[in-house]
Amino acid sequence: MTTENPIPKPDDADKLGPLRGKVWLTLQTNQARRLIRGRNGTKGQSPIIGLGLFAERLRLIWQASRNDDPYADWWLIKVHEAIEEREALFLRLQRDLDERLTQMGSIEVAVAESERPYRMPLQFANPYAYQAARLVSTYDTLVCAALTAGHIGVLDRASRDHVIELGARKIRGLFMIPQGYRFLRIERSDIQKDNDKNTQAVQFMGVVPDDVLSGKRRAPMAPIQRHLSSGFSRSLGLHSAPSTPTTAPSSDENDDT
Repeated sequence: MTTENPIPKPDDADKLGPLRGKVWLTLQTNQARRLIRGRNGTKGQSPIIGLGLFAERLRLIWQASRNDDPYADWWLIKVHEAIEEREALFLRLQRDLDERLTQMGSIEVAVAESERPYRMPLQFANPYAYQAARLVSTYDTLVCAALTAGHIGVLDRASRDHVIELGARKIRGLFMIPQGYRFLRIERSDIQKDNDKNTQAVQFMGVVPDDVLSGKRRAPMAPIQRHLSSGFSRSLGLHSAPSTPTTAPSSDENDDT
């Protein structure tokens, strides 16, 4: 009686490497590109948070949430809800523009696109940064439709500008949300003990809701928590994301199609 030879155990050279992928964002309008880059503050002009700074600040919150910071959990919920609210708004605006663009009888309208679109790689540490980038892409599509509708006369200039500015203002508001978070290396146990960290957190960020504090409510894509006996890592810090520049934007505009 013969037996089959067992499957040989692969050596290290046969092991699969880590999965790698590439993500690219392509934009057609300067209005959307400015939201990526943001604006540096000057003497008479306040800075504008762009996608790069938003993602970098969000990286810190993501790590703090993983390390049992209930305030970080709360801020991720705020980001998640803000993205959902803006997606719903953009969908309504886009539907209205699409209807207008189809009310041209036998005239077929192709929405304007850039002859030289802006393309950039994305490399973020958490899914909500990618969701924010997708929101910018949705806004970019909305701007193209609004400019086209204005160009062919189915949308007046004031209405066109309102749609474009409303969308930009909503995204800038989203990008500001992580700026209200303070990294205090606080854990749920600090709140239960009502120690100095808890007092400081309440002073800067308010009282965390009970369902968030208990862990019952977390953002749908929140990270799996690490229960570290030694508390937070002391090596956390903010570093510039090379793939998402935040320098001042150029002055050219996509005012018309």
